[in-house]
Amino acid sequence: MYRVTGRTRRGPGGARVQRAGAPGVAVGQSARRPVPPVVLALRRLPQPRLTGLGAGLFASAVMLTLGLLDRLLLDGSPVAYGLLFLPVSALTALWVRTADLVTAPIGVPIAFAVGVVPIAGGAGGFGGQAMAVVTALAVHAGWLYGGTLVAGLIASVRKVREMGRRQHPARASAGGPGAPGAPGVSSVVGDASAVGARGPAAGRTAPRRRPIA
Repeated sequence: MYRVTGRTRRGPGGARVQRAGAPGVAVGQSARRPVPPVVLALRRLPQPRLTGLGAGLFASAVMLTLGLLDRLLLDGSPVAYGLLFLPVSALTALWVRTADLVTAPIGVPIAFAVGVVPIAGGAGGFGGQAMAVVTALAVHAGWLYGGTLVAGLIASVRKVREMGRRQHPARASAGGPGAPGAPGVSSVVGDASAVGARGPAAGRTAPRRRPIA
Protein backbone atom coordinates (compact mmCIF):
# COMPACT_ATOMS: atom_id res chain seq x y z
CA MET A 1 0.00 0.00 0.00
CA TYR A 2 1.48 3.34 -1.06
CA ARG A 3 0.61 6.95 -0.49
CA VAL A 4 1.81 10.36 -1.60
CA THR A 5 3.65 12.21 1.16
CA GLY A 6 4.82 15.43 -0.53
CA ARG A 7 6.65 17.05 -3.37
CA THR A 8 10.29 16.53 -4.16
CA ARG A 9 12.87 19.00 -5.38
CA ARG A 10 13.42 17.25 -8.70
CA GLY A 11 10.42 18.74 -10.45
CA PRO A 12 7.62 21.18 -9.85
CA GLY A 13 4.92 18.54 -10.08
CA GLY A 14 6.83 15.52 -8.88
CA ALA A 15 5.48 13.62 -5.93
CA ARG A 16 7.30 11.38 -3.54
CA VAL A 17 5.65 8.03 -2.90
CA GLN A 18 6.44 6.09 0.24
CA ARG A 19 5.13 2.87 1.57
CA ALA A 20 2.52 3.20 4.30
CA GLY A 21 3.79 1.96 7.63
CA ALA A 22 7.44 2.40 6.68
CA PRO A 23 9.82 3.61 9.38
CA GLY A 24 10.13 7.37 9.59
CA VAL A 25 6.63 8.03 8.27
CA ALA A 26 4.49 10.04 10.65
CA VAL A 27 1.31 8.29 11.63
CA GLY A 28 -1.88 10.34 11.81
CA GLN A 29 -2.68 9.31 15.37
CA SER A 30 0.02 8.10 17.70
CA ALA A 31 -0.45 5.08 19.89
CA ARG A 32 -1.92 5.94 23.25
CA ARG A 33 -0.22 5.01 26.46
CA PRO A 34 -1.98 2.51 28.72
CA VAL A 35 -4.00 4.20 31.45
CA PRO A 36 -3.25 3.04 35.02
CA PRO A 37 -6.09 1.21 36.82
CA VAL A 38 -6.20 3.87 39.54
CA VAL A 39 -6.91 6.59 36.97
CA LEU A 40 -9.62 4.45 35.39
CA ALA A 41 -11.25 3.95 38.79
CA LEU A 42 -11.18 7.69 39.45
CA ARG A 43 -12.74 8.38 36.07
CA ARG A 44 -15.69 6.15 36.94
CA LEU A 45 -16.53 8.32 39.94
CA PRO A 46 -19.15 11.06 39.51
CA GLN A 47 -17.72 14.39 38.48
CA PRO A 48 -19.95 17.13 39.92
CA ARG A 49 -18.82 20.73 39.73
CA LEU A 50 -19.49 22.48 43.03
CA THR A 51 -19.08 26.14 43.77
CA GLY A 52 -16.74 27.26 46.52
CA LEU A 53 -19.60 27.53 49.01
CA GLY A 54 -21.09 24.23 47.88
CA ALA A 55 -17.76 22.44 48.26
CA GLY A 56 -17.34 23.84 51.80
CA LEU A 57 -20.86 22.79 52.79
CA PHE A 58 -20.32 19.34 51.27
CA ALA A 59 -17.08 18.77 53.19
CA SER A 60 -18.55 20.09 56.46
CA ALA A 61 -21.69 17.95 56.20
CA VAL A 62 -19.72 14.81 55.37
CA MET A 63 -17.19 15.34 58.17
CA LEU A 64 -19.94 16.06 60.71
CA THR A 65 -21.69 12.85 59.71
CA LEU A 66 -18.44 10.89 59.95
CA GLY A 67 -17.71 12.42 63.35
CA LEU A 68 -21.11 11.35 64.67
CA LEU A 69 -20.65 7.82 63.28
CA ASP A 70 -17.16 7.68 64.76
CA ARG A 71 -18.51 8.61 68.18
CA LEU A 72 -21.31 6.05 68.02
CA LEU A 73 -19.39 3.14 66.52
CA LEU A 74 -15.74 3.66 67.49
CA ASP A 75 -16.10 5.75 70.68
CA GLY A 76 -14.58 8.84 69.03
CA SER A 77 -11.39 7.37 67.55
CA PRO A 78 -9.21 10.24 66.25
CA VAL A 79 -7.21 7.92 63.98
CA ALA A 80 -10.32 6.73 62.15
CA TYR A 81 -11.56 10.30 61.88
CA GLY A 82 -8.23 11.46 60.47
CA LEU A 83 -8.06 8.63 57.94
CA LEU A 84 -11.58 9.44 56.72
CA PHE A 85 -10.68 13.12 56.46
CA LEU A 86 -8.06 12.50 53.76
CA PRO A 87 -10.40 11.09 51.05
CA VAL A 88 -13.01 13.74 51.87
CA SER A 89 -10.36 16.42 51.27
CA ALA A 90 -9.39 14.83 47.97
CA LEU A 91 -13.01 14.62 46.77
CA THR A 92 -13.63 18.22 47.76
CA ALA A 93 -10.65 19.39 45.67
CA LEU A 94 -11.70 17.18 42.75
CA TRP A 95 -15.35 18.21 42.70
CA VAL A 96 -15.01 21.96 43.12
CA ARG A 97 -15.25 23.84 39.85
CA THR A 98 -12.16 25.33 38.24
CA ALA A 99 -13.06 28.94 39.00
CA ASP A 100 -13.21 28.16 42.75
CA LEU A 101 -10.14 25.94 43.13
CA VAL A 102 -8.59 28.31 45.64
CA THR A 103 -11.45 27.67 48.08
CA ALA A 104 -10.68 23.95 48.44
CA PRO A 105 -7.66 24.31 50.79
CA ILE A 106 -9.66 26.90 52.78
CA GLY A 107 -12.90 24.97 53.23
CA VAL A 108 -11.26 21.67 54.15
CA PRO A 109 -9.83 22.81 57.53
CA ILE A 110 -13.18 24.35 58.43
CA ALA A 111 -14.87 21.02 57.68
CA PHE A 112 -12.33 19.25 59.90
CA ALA A 113 -13.14 21.61 62.78
CA VAL A 114 -16.87 21.10 62.28
CA GLY A 115 -16.58 17.33 62.26
CA VAL A 116 -14.31 17.14 65.29
CA VAL A 117 -17.00 18.61 67.59
CA PRO A 118 -18.76 15.26 68.27
CA ILE A 119 -15.52 13.47 69.15
CA ALA A 120 -13.91 16.30 71.14
CA GLY A 121 -15.62 15.17 74.38
CA GLY A 122 -16.05 18.57 75.97
CA ALA A 123 -18.27 19.25 79.00
CA GLY A 124 -19.39 22.24 81.06
CA GLY A 125 -21.31 24.32 78.56
CA PHE A 126 -20.24 26.26 75.52
CA GLY A 127 -16.88 27.33 76.95
CA GLY A 128 -15.86 23.80 77.85
CA GLN A 129 -16.94 22.49 74.46
CA ALA A 130 -14.99 25.23 72.67
CA MET A 131 -11.84 24.46 74.68
CA ALA A 132 -12.22 20.76 73.91
CA VAL A 133 -12.48 21.51 70.18
CA VAL A 134 -9.39 23.74 70.28
CA THR A 135 -7.47 21.05 72.17
CA ALA A 136 -8.53 18.38 69.68
CA LEU A 137 -7.43 20.56 66.77
CA ALA A 138 -4.04 21.11 68.39
CA VAL A 139 -3.54 17.43 69.23
CA HIS A 140 -4.64 16.14 65.83
CA ALA A 141 -3.04 18.91 63.77
CA GLY A 142 -1.14 16.32 61.72
CA TRP A 143 -4.35 15.00 60.14
CA LEU A 144 -5.52 18.57 59.60
CA TYR A 145 -2.33 19.56 57.79
CA GLY A 146 -2.30 16.32 55.81
CA GLY A 147 -5.82 16.76 54.46
CA THR A 148 -5.17 20.41 53.67
CA LEU A 149 -2.00 19.44 51.82
CA VAL A 150 -3.87 16.83 49.78
CA ALA A 151 -6.53 19.35 48.81
CA GLY A 152 -3.89 21.95 47.92
CA LEU A 153 -1.90 19.56 45.75
CA ILE A 154 -4.96 18.38 43.82
CA ALA A 155 -6.16 21.95 43.33
CA SER A 156 -2.70 23.00 42.09
CA VAL A 157 -2.51 20.12 39.60
CA ARG A 158 -5.98 20.94 38.27
CA LYS A 159 -5.03 24.60 37.90
CA VAL A 160 -1.85 23.77 35.98
CA ARG A 161 -3.74 21.43 33.66
CA GLU A 162 -6.38 24.08 33.02
CA MET A 163 -3.70 26.63 32.13
CA GLY A 164 -2.14 24.12 29.74
CA ARG A 165 -5.49 23.54 28.05
CA ARG A 166 -5.95 27.27 27.55
CA GLN A 167 -2.49 27.68 26.02
CA HIS A 168 -2.86 24.73 23.64
CA PRO A 169 -5.55 26.30 21.37
CA ALA A 170 -3.53 29.53 21.26
CA ARG A 171 -0.44 27.64 20.09
CA ALA A 172 -2.47 25.69 17.56
CA SER A 173 -3.97 28.86 16.10
CA ALA A 174 -0.56 30.54 16.04
CA GLY A 175 0.88 27.60 14.10
CA GLY A 176 -2.00 27.39 11.60
CA PRO A 177 -1.71 27.27 7.80
CA GLY A 178 -1.56 31.06 7.49
CA ALA A 179 1.18 31.54 10.04
CA PRO A 180 4.81 32.07 9.00
CA GLY A 181 6.81 28.90 9.04
CA ALA A 182 3.71 26.70 8.98
CA PRO A 183 3.77 23.48 6.94
CA GLY A 184 2.79 24.06 3.37
CA VAL A 185 3.64 27.75 3.22
CA SER A 186 7.32 27.32 2.45
CA SER A 187 6.64 24.80 -0.31
CA VAL A 188 4.09 27.07 -1.96
CA VAL A 189 6.44 30.03 -1.80
CA GLY A 190 9.25 27.92 -3.16
CA ASP A 191 7.15 26.70 -6.07
CA ALA A 192 6.01 30.23 -6.87
CA SER A 193 9.56 31.54 -6.82
CA ALA A 194 10.71 28.67 -9.00
CA VAL A 195 7.97 29.35 -11.54
CA GLY A 196 8.80 33.07 -11.52
CA ALA A 197 12.45 32.29 -12.04
CA ARG A 198 11.76 30.03 -14.98
CA GLY A 199 9.16 32.33 -16.58
CA PRO A 200 11.47 35.03 -18.02
CA ALA A 201 14.02 32.47 -19.03
CA ALA A 202 11.40 30.49 -20.93
CA GLY A 203 10.16 33.62 -22.77
CA ARG A 204 13.61 34.59 -24.15
CA THR A 205 14.48 33.70 -27.71
CA ALA A 206 17.91 32.94 -29.07
CA PRO A 207 19.55 35.88 -30.88
CA ARG A 208 19.44 35.61 -34.65
CA ARG A 209 22.72 35.44 -36.48
CA ARG A 210 23.25 37.82 -39.36
CA PRO A 211 24.31 36.27 -42.62
CA ILE A 212 27.92 36.78 -43.49
CA ALA A 213 28.33 38.71 -46.74
